[in-house]
Amino acid sequence: MESSTLLAEQRISLPSDQDASGRTLGDEELDLLGQVIRSGTLTSTKGEFVRLLEKRFAEVLGVQHVYACASGTAAIHTAVAALDPNPGDEFVTTPITDMGALAPILYQGAIPVFADVDPRTFNVTAETIAPCLSDRTKGIIVTHLFGNPCDMRGIMELARAKNLPVIEDCAQAFMAEQGGQKMGAIGTIGCFSLQQGKHMTTGEGGLVCTSDPALARRMFLFINKAWGYGDPKPDHYFLAPNYRMSELQGAVGVAQLSKLKASVVNRVLAAARLTEHIGDLPGIETPYTYPKSMHTYWKYCLRVDSGTLPGGAVGLAQILAKKGISSAPRYIQKPAFMCEIFQRQRTFGSSRFPFTLARPETVDYNPDRFKGTFAALESALVLPLNERYTDQHVDYVAQSLRDAIRQLGA
Repeated sequence: MESSTLLAEQRISLPSDQDASGRTLGDEELDLLGQVIRSGTLTSTKGEFVRLLEKRFAEVLGVQHVYACASGTAAIHTAVAALDPNPGDEFVTTPITDMGALAPILYQGAIPVFADVDPRTFNVTAETIAPCLSDRTKGIIVTHLFGNPCDMRGIMELARAKNLPVIEDCAQAFMAEQGGQKMGAIGTIGCFSLQQGKHMTTGEGGLVCTSDPALARRMFLFINKAWGYGDPKPDHYFLAPNYRMSELQGAVGVAQLSKLKASVVNRVLAAARLTEHIGDLPGIETPYTYPKSMHTYWKYCLRVDSGTLPGGAVGLAQILAKKGISSAPRYIQKPAFMCEIFQRQRTFGSSRFPFTLARPETVDYNPDRFKGTFAALESALVLPLNERYTDQHVDYVAQSLRDAIRQLGA
């Protein structure tokens, strides 16, 4: 680590996924965008690139049907709507997630029911999901946080026993695997985000997939205002938005998909090097992954022991910031159920719908019910990572962590 010591003293700039320094965007995307512009066809209903992205992503994932849409939120909304919940139906999900994975449940008139998480992985488990199930449960939504797969074997055993569909939120888990299967292909429906900071990006955008033909039909229709494109006598069959992706995004997506495998390999190698360099440091735990799983590291999340390191994750982040390393203590500042949308039930006007249909126990957000969630967030320190990290960048982060921990007196 001698060279790393010099790096920490000299301060270097890390690649950022918010600009070209941390992204693989280049001539390939420009070439395909040029083809779209020259064609004059920017709508996916008439073009070819969105369909090509769907076809190739289905091949990569090993599923029968993939549909592109406007965002990761749109992907989750499409998945929820494909299951066609009745008002008051319930979806068991995680409280450590983006609101984009929760708002679609409410928009479909259903109730998010929060399960606690395993504080080692920040993910829900079969054991935390089971007590939340009821005769109103319409489905289970699991989030593979940071690219770290949930324990899908246990979750799928539970889901099959209860005859419940599972939606996988893979927004941060492109190419992650468990037991030889890719995340998104294990559950009933898989959802992906193509937002700026994801493993592959079109700026905004999403992908939703399934191997169930009936659900695939519902998903296709929902993205397209429920208009039956290609049907002998098409109609608008049910209430649905326009969630289509444009050909411009589709072209970028096709180019990005061709680089995805290499990007993931780079992330995994960078994370492995970082783990090797910091695994012996006091007061921190490197990411825990279930056996036979491959974590693909959207970000690299440490667990910080505030008992060993005064100031905990926040104190460590403050020192790292002085070295130009922008980390995120706690990841999100509070569990999703503590946001106003849930605490004050702010939805449609003053109606509070669909919370008016909720069972009282499903809107009981007593912290005692979520000890794993609060413990996970209290310990979390999310370090930046992307496919442009070199050994030099990793070593700089590692030595900076070592120096910061020393400063905190550990």
